[in-house]
Amino acid sequence: MILKKQIYKVDKKVNPLIGILLFFISIFLLLFTFPLGFIYGLFHGLFKKGIVGLSEYLLKIAISIDQLGNVGMQHFLNLVWIKKGGYKFGNRDETISSALGRNHKLGTLTKFGTAIDQILDFIDKNHSLNSIDYYIEPSSEIIDHLAWVHIVDQKLLAIIPKGRNNCILPGGKKEPKESDAMALSREIKVELGIILEISSFEHLGIFEARADNNQPGILVRSTCYSSEYTGELAIIPQAGEILWLNYKDREKVSEVDKLIFDYLKDSGRLI
Repeated sequence: MILKKQIYKVDKKVNPLIGILLFFISIFLLLFTFPLGFIYGLFHGLFKKGIVGLSEYLLKIAISIDQLGNVGMQHFLNLVWIKKGGYKFGNRDETISSALGRNHKLGTLTKFGTAIDQILDFIDKNHSLNSIDYYIEPSSEIIDHLAWVHIVDQKLLAIIPKGRNNCILPGGKKEPKESDAMALSREIKVELGIILEISSFEHLGIFEARADNNQPGILVRSTCYSSEYTGELAIIPQAGEILWLNYKDREKVSEVDKLIFDYLKDSGRLI
């Protein structure tokens, strides 16, 4: 059963004056109410859970400060920490460490950025990589995608769209207010004519890689599920054809799907 219920929406455009006004209000509240709330929070955490409660409270604040820094210093960090075509800092829902980790994976850190990453790694092993947050709000740098993983006799179901050379996993994108299960069920019904059994959904993981055929710095985030289904698998000839792939067919798919192939091979599901 799926427990993740987060729904992502693109930010609405607002009047620039509203943004300026809210900024000054937030600064006022930070200066005049935060110190009192902070002191109360320290004692509350300490008396409730002792050192553990204090640590949990301070960790939440540290993460929030990290997110603030990712927005407040975005232009500077994009200039000195990453190469051209790297993943941009600045998503308000993401920490500096998370964006640093994404650039670490892409190999787009400058010497300065690499040095910062190595310092963090010395303090906390694989800090930036472990900090990557896959549940950040949508942005122009990340393309969200849902994929249905169906394996029979250790072979993976894929589609080769008409007129294309590379194979894709069945799935698609979410519409506003849709859950993952609703969106994936809708897409699979259109593509393959079958009904996914939502009660049997299993979340397999989230995989992220550079997007194919896009400008540098654009990532694809593929959230994968498996499930049972009713009906008969079929695809209209005009849309393409169904294929069953082995691990040796890995080079026929996108960069993000290659990561899915590796995961399925390592877990013994794919030959």
